[in-house]
Amino acid sequence: MPISSEQQKAIDAARGVTSQTRRTTVPALEEILYEAVPALDHGFVRAIDYMGDDAAIVQAARVSYGRGTKKVQEDSGLIRYLMRHRHTTPFEMCELKLHVKLPIFVARQWIRHRSANVNEYSARYSILDNEFYIPAPDKLSAQSTSNRQGRGDVLTGDEAARVFQLLKEDSANAYDHYAEMLNETPDGEVADPNREGLARELARMNLSLNFYTQWYWKVDLHNLLHFLSLRADDHAQYEIRVYADVILDMVRRWVPATYQAFMDYRMGGVGLSAAGLDVVKKLIAGEAAEQPDSGLSKREWRELMDVLGREL
Repeated sequence: MPISSEQQKAIDAARGVTSQTRRTTVPALEEILYEAVPALDHGFVRAIDYMGDDAAIVQAARVSYGRGTKKVQEDSGLIRYLMRHRHTTPFEMCELKLHVKLPIFVARQWIRHRSANVNEYSARYSILDNEFYIPAPDKLSAQSTSNRQGRGDVLTGDEAARVFQLLKEDSANAYDHYAEMLNETPDGEVADPNREGLARELARMNLSLNFYTQWYWKVDLHNLLHFLSLRADDHAQYEIRVYADVILDMVRRWVPATYQAFMDYRMGGVGLSAAGLDVVKKLIAGEAAEQPDSGLSKREWRELMDVLGREL
């Protein structure tokens, strides 16, 4: 369960308050503001606050005094131009603040994107909940034989059942021992007055990387799109991709013109090296092009042929 009934009441109370403002608001994003959008088995993503919209990007690019100085179609055209030519500064004028609940191993991947403001739940100060991520059966995959950081075929039969059992047992045992070492109840009361509990900052080291943590993560739109270009990609690890897909939909609601340009030029587009472009030109002209003479490595050649839909 991503959130408890008590937490849902707090969210409902926050959503029940509205404020009059001269700031930009986006109705489509306002619809889900503060709501916990589920991710994985116990996680979620919540949009907490935002600044700017598509028009703010255009305003910054033109350094204009107000909004609506051009037609929407022209504004969209400018955004596409900025995206196409990698003029990033105008996109930095928009910001999004998220509340994310995620497994610790996903957080360790996520934090490699160092261009955001982060404040994480402190297990030195508070006791972590007894919640841990267990992959669905169709996500229990073997190690890929061709990619050191990828997955291969899905495990089946007795092997899958054994792995599933180990994950559940190890996680349950880890939390039981964590609670025993703390000698505290979740509300901070002493569990057994006849013994001393271990400090929270030490007891937490026994927990595994599939336990859930939470943080507030605030990022500008340019760096958010960079994060999404990597983590919403098909090659990203499944677990972080789930979160990226949720955020991508929030971006669609928030800045639809930017979202479409991003999907066209970043997610749906491809970059070519000078050597790769020469190969494409030769193929268009009907000339022969072979990997040994192309200046491309075998891997680069394979990737280019895959993009072009040509068999090797």
